[in-house]
Amino acid sequence: MRRVALTGAGVISPVGTGKSNFFQQISAGISGIRRLQHPDAQRLGLQLAGQIQDFDPSQHFSKERLSTLDRFSQFALVAAHEAWQQAAYPSRFDHSRGGVFVGTGMGGASTLEAGYDALFRQQQNRVRPMSVIATMPNAAAANIGIEFSLRGPCYTYAVACASSSVAIGEAARAIAYGDLDVALAGGAEAMLCLGVLKGWEALMTLAIEDKQAPEQSCKPFAANRCGFVLGEGAGMLVLEDLELAQSRGATILAELVGYGVSNDAVHLSRPEPAGQAAAMRAALKQSQLRGIHLEDIGYINAHGTATKAGDASEVAAICDVFGAHRTALAISSTKAVHGHLMGAAGAIEFIATVLALQAQTLPPTAHLTERDPAFDLDFVPLHARPAPQLRAVMSNSFAFGGANAVLVAAHPDA
Repeated sequence: MRRVALTGAGVISPVGTGKSNFFQQISAGISGIRRLQHPDAQRLGLQLAGQIQDFDPSQHFSKERLSTLDRFSQFALVAAHEAWQQAAYPSRFDHSRGGVFVGTGMGGASTLEAGYDALFRQQQNRVRPMSVIATMPNAAAANIGIEFSLRGPCYTYAVACASSSVAIGEAARAIAYGDLDVALAGGAEAMLCLGVLKGWEALMTLAIEDKQAPEQSCKPFAANRCGFVLGEGAGMLVLEDLELAQSRGATILAELVGYGVSNDAVHLSRPEPAGQAAAMRAALKQSQLRGIHLEDIGYINAHGTATKAGDASEVAAICDVFGAHRTALAISSTKAVHGHLMGAAGAIEFIATVLALQAQTLPPTAHLTERDPAFDLDFVPLHARPAPQLRAVMSNSFAFGGANAVLVAAHPDA
């Protein structure tokens, strides 16, 4: 089994574009949640979102190219470029040994909705010519493959909130087993359109607006938590064989040492602690092969959606898995500031976790002024915290449908 290095990361998010800016903002607890800019926003019960409001696609793509790209693909390509540039991968390599692994919940949602709007509300008889090409869920992965001439497998994973964690884990597995040498992996989501927002509104999982501080409406693990705020964006990573990365002198952000998946097989929308615990144990079992044990985990970036049931289930699962070591764990949810990016959530949050390891700094759970008294864990409330002895970290992604995915990263010399 080969070891898997992370050598590049790219982010476009509601709290900033670029991985360094992103980590600086989440560490400062600066919220990217604000008033939704949308012509039909007044029809929504919650008019807040983690929306990327300063993104100008014309700065990145030609007019002709934009005709084929939904917003989620635009985000994926921007993040992939940052990751690839940082990895400084050689221009000459066996392109058949490079792959693409992307997670998304809904693919080209805005293009799909625009087509429906044209047909049913505006009574037009045609939609934009490239609607199918832009809407298809595998569009982001396909465009990345073309952009970087990666001719190995090009996969798209749709596993709700666990989509991009699964994409990263499966990319790591392909490299570990020797099927690939390098992969671009992560996720992208852009679903802030009326139909999707109304669907989530109907499920009653979205937060109630905090009238005193709307940007603080998402409060993971708080006594007064009431749900999440939807966001958009993308996170992409370059994964490669560790020995090859070292031989070319690459800067290694971390080593991906554990990947675990499970299925609750209980309920479509009610989380199950036993299934979540199973995924964490599977990731820890794999990480033991690299000498990383349960006691080495110092930080968990929690799924932490700020729903009553979701947070309670995750806390129960963490306590079950870590036992007495739970008192030495630091746990935070960055969804408080960037929102829930659905299919891209796992990638964005795993990047946050890797950057925490690299910076030896724990991002806080913002807005956590009063912890739920039922939760006796350290949620790094309000302010970032130095962690000079941080050796290994975990990122949790737990999805509707009962799918769970967990990633563990460590220093390459751990």
